[in-house]
Amino acid sequence: MNDTLKAALWMTGAIASFTSMAIAGRAVSLELDTFEIMMYRSFVGIVIVVIAARLCGTLSHIHRRKLGLHFIRNISHFAGQNLWFYAITVIPLAQVFALEFTSPIWAILLSPLILGERLRPIGLVAAAIGFVGILIVARPTPDSVSFGQLAALMAAIGFALSALFTRKLTRTEPITCILFYLTVMQAAFGVICAGIDGDIALPSAATAPWLVLIACAGLVAHFCLTTALGLAPAAVVMPIDFVRLPLIALVGALLYNETIDIFVVIGAALIFSGNYLNIITESRLSSAKK
Repeated sequence: MNDTLKAALWMTGAIASFTSMAIAGRAVSLELDTFEIMMYRSFVGIVIVVIAARLCGTLSHIHRRKLGLHFIRNISHFAGQNLWFYAITVIPLAQVFALEFTSPIWAILLSPLILGERLRPIGLVAAAIGFVGILIVARPTPDSVSFGQLAALMAAIGFALSALFTRKLTRTEPITCILFYLTVMQAAFGVICAGIDGDIALPSAATAPWLVLIACAGLVAHFCLTTALGLAPAAVVMPIDFVRLPLIALVGALLYNETIDIFVVIGAALIFSGNYLNIITESRLSSAKK
């Protein structure tokens, strides 16, 4: 089996995990708020990360250097994930996923500020194409823009910031350390935010399995995506990831009676085109340097 086919198989795992996380998130939202979901998800995540690190012999990789950078990275991810969990409960799933695909566009625009990388003209073109896609998906007017749409868009910005700070951390920090502080810090954020009103709901027997699914799906999705990118170029992997949109649109139609909006499909296609244009250009530049 060649590496491209292996990458495609890993991406099916990522797509299934992201989709199952959205379904599970909707299921638990009837009983728990987003802060509680993140808190319980992170508790489960801590257990998984510690057990995995123990089995792999990487517990010693956990240290207290770069705690400030870990904090910034995780507050960005925590904000983005909470907004994402909120968005999936109030707007169609396809719309959430389409707006989530703008995350790489925001990363292009923010990378000069955070990583000191040069913003290429093609990056601006990609961002402009993606912005047109956003307008088509959201179709903003004073009466039509919803907080759910804004939440999904702000979630994408949170994910972009998290990705950029993760890239900065990976220059010096081992993956076990990054994942450990991801779960521990976000558990602490969840406890603070969920308990600020003095009332933290306990999950019922029916909700607990969904929370375990959310925690496992999140870790598995990112592991599958990272593995796929290690086997094949981003230009091959990212088009496969785009399958998430028609799949989640089908899930929304079958499970929640959501209509499949042609404008969401067109807008998402433009967002993807902007991302893919940037990926292809960067791949060619990297090849030319070798």
